[in-house]
Amino acid sequence: MDRLDAMQMFVRVVETGSFTRVAHEFTTTQPTVTKQIAAMEARLKVRLLNRNTRGVSLTEPGTLYYEKCKAIVNDVADAESVVKVRQSQVHGQLRVGSSVAFGRRVVVPLALEFMQQNPQVQIDLSFEDRYTDLVASGIDVALRLGKLADSSLGARTLGVNPWVLVASPTYLKKHGTPRRPSDLKEHATLIYSSVQGNDLWRLRNASGEAVSVPVTGRLRSNNLSALLAAARSHMGIAALPWYVAHESLKAARVVEVLKTCRLPEQEIHAVYPSPRLVPQKVQAFIAFLQGRFGKEWWEQLPREGSSKK
Repeated sequence: MDRLDAMQMFVRVVETGSFTRVAHEFTTTQPTVTKQIAAMEARLKVRLLNRNTRGVSLTEPGTLYYEKCKAIVNDVADAESVVKVRQSQVHGQLRVGSSVAFGRRVVVPLALEFMQQNPQVQIDLSFEDRYTDLVASGIDVALRLGKLADSSLGARTLGVNPWVLVASPTYLKKHGTPRRPSDLKEHATLIYSSVQGNDLWRLRNASGEAVSVPVTGRLRSNNLSALLAAARSHMGIAALPWYVAHESLKAARVVEVLKTCRLPEQEIHAVYPSPRLVPQKVQAFIAFLQGRFGKEWWEQLPREGSSKK
């Protein structure tokens, strides 16, 4: 038992006048409490308590020691109370990480809404397409897409990120519209190197069968906005997340290709440095994000350049 625990026991013995009652409070035995007080007196080389059949009373040194111990115990209780109260409130700086495209198009409007709901929170957004070490970078919570590797990080699944094949009407009018996945081999494709780096697109056809199609194209990029711009400029067929393509689809700048086929979906996760003792601000942000990634969640995002009121 450490010295603070012994002080707490001593204070309670003085206040209750009972070793047995203090043993019950500390879920231990009466001999253990007696032993702790005796060890304290032995260390200080002074008697702190007088014991008789009517109870206990303080000696003169014991009175001085009791006052000091009581002040220390109260200070510790106050310190813990402050931390618990602050932990129960949503406040302070929250560092949020994400990939660049997902961060700009998805995380930013969500973060702004969360700040409006929690005026005592300040958010620091950090967008990187490379892997970021949360602990080394000081990130409180990151939104990541795809399967998570086993690690000591805390994680919460939020939803899925579906993809779609798109091309401009002008491109399709000039080169024809694919009717089946194998037709993609005859088309110019715009390749997202971060996911489709092996030049092999994997789809499920109308029957649910997995199909792998080798593709070629003049443009490869790790930037989704660049691929969308190329598709809108009639350069070929692009595989894009719905959240990237949906505005251009609504505006008919691009159209969906192979509607009966499905591209693999990515899981959306909130990850944080440790699953233990998660700060309240992180818990609150994750709770805010849950339910935001349901069916066709990208339709609820504000248009780029607009402000959501």
